[in-house]
Amino acid sequence: MIIFDSSTLILLAKVELLKEIVRQLEMVIPREVERESTVKDTFDAKLIKKLIEDGKIRVAKVRGKGGKKKLKDDFNIGEGEVSALLLAKNKGSPLATDDGPTIKACKILDVKFTTAIHFLVGTYERGILSKDIALAKLEKLEKYGRYSSRIIDDASRRIKGG
Repeated sequence: MIIFDSSTLILLAKVELLKEIVRQLEMVIPREVERESTVKDTFDAKLIKKLIEDGKIRVAKVRGKGGKKKLKDDFNIGEGEVSALLLAKNKGSPLATDDGPTIKACKILDVKFTTAIHFLVGTYERGILSKDIALAKLEKLEKYGRYSSRIIDDASRRIKGG
């Protein structure tokens, strides 16, 4: 089981990789992430909403919300990120996040994390995506995500096999 925040959920939907990921993993999101990621009238929001309705993405309630404000203040992260981080910590599950401050919080709080780039490279390495499709999706991630050129270059090298 992996907990997702809005950033990674939306990125995977935008690059049309989310359907594949829900086939591979048990995905859980807190209610706040559901609200944040389905509020707009966009392709990605509609896809996420449909996957939730179909039971492919489970929405969970965050227990023990104490410390939410402190986390928000200490790490300067939003409501959805705080809820996802707390849910991941409470369940001992990794957190899928592409939000920089949330990644820093994961490192400090000892919560394992993964990103949309990791999902893309992993899906390619398992032979689910061809090299051309993986590189096209990486191009989209570069466009939609806030990745450093070093991260994009590393992912590109891993996909190209160099």
